[in-house]
Parts: sequence; structure tokens; C-alpha cells
Amino acid sequence: QVQLVESGGGLVQPGGSLRLSCAASGSIFSISTMGWHRQAPGNERELVAVITGGGSTEYGDSVKGRFIISRDNAKNLVYLQMNSLEPEDTAVYYCRLRFGLRSYWGQGTQVTVSS
Repeated sequence: QVQLVESGGGLVQPGGSLRLSCAASGSIFSISTMGWHRQAPGNERELVAVITGGGSTEYGDSVKGRFIISRDNAKNLVYLQMNSLEPEDTAVYYCRLRFGLRSYWGQGTQVTVSS
């Protein structure tokens, strides 16, 4: 069974930075695609960034050039470095592990960008 635990959310001023972390249990982490998604009130959940087991990355249009996804397969961790944060980035951020047809989600961490 896979469990995902996010951390690192909080309140930050516009223009600031935060780094989210997601710790994964289980033995399939290194060969799984990891992703960050977010959901703001009244909105659908949207893709923020994904990284494959081999390290290839993909970003949502709204975060390209500002966010960086990375992973440490030795520690079963995936990170989301968020820079130049904007109020529109306010959302609950979820970690996702995808392995074949299976997906697992974390419980989410709140990110609020406000002055």
C-alpha cells in the first residue's frame, strides 16, 4: 500500500517562495511518475507539475518558469519549489503517485499567497 504525506505549505507574501515536500511509502516510488496538483475553492483540480521515474518533467502553463519539480529516489521524496508566488497560486496542493493504471493521492497541504 502506498501512502503519501505532503508538507511545507503555509502563508507567504506575493513574490515569495515555498518548497513543498511529499514523502512516499512503498517500494515502487523510483519507477513511478510523481505529480503535484492543486485545487482552489470553486475550481477543478489542475495539474501543476509531473516528473517521471527517469526525471523527465512537465509543467502546467500557469507555473512554467516559476515552479520546479524534483525527486530524490533514495529518500522516496518529491519536491515542488515554488518561486514568484502569486495570489492565484492559492490552493490546496496534492501529491500524486501514478504507477500503471493505479493512482494514489496525499491529503493535501494548503498554500496561501496573500499580503
